[in-house]
Amino acid sequence: MTFSSRNGTRGARQPGNGFLPRLINTWAAKRARAGKTFFGGTLALVLTTVGSRTGIERSTPVTYVPGEDGTWLIVASAAGAAKNPSWYYNLAANPDRVRIELDGHTYDVVAEQLHGDARARAWRRISRESKLFANYQAKTDRQLPIIRLSPR
Repeated sequence: MTFSSRNGTRGARQPGNGFLPRLINTWAAKRARAGKTFFGGTLALVLTTVGSRTGIERSTPVTYVPGEDGTWLIVASAAGAAKNPSWYYNLAANPDRVRIELDGHTYDVVAEQLHGDARARAWRRISRESKLFANYQAKTDRQLPIIRLSPR
């Protein structure tokens, strides 16, 4: 259950933390908690992690693809930025202190980064479900980490 993903040397601009991104995240989190979709029908959940340096809980809406056996697959894409999103490092530091909210339910989960054949299978599944991630992968030279969230 290792988390290992290096930052790239090129990529899209990292999503910001200004007023508009915070407003969109608030809107998206409300939709995810209510079981509604993001733009274009993309499935969403609210991911709550524990800060790797602060120990403070952080919540962010992310898109997901249903995995096998009741799991959820998320991609640390940061919209194709050269660097991984902050929540990736929080998961790496505290993979067993994770909670998700979707469709009116809250689940305690364990996070695991997929590698090798498991990652390749998950990437095919994700690519079929959402063309968005293939576009993000094309923007950066880092391999987008795929995380499986499994119920505890």
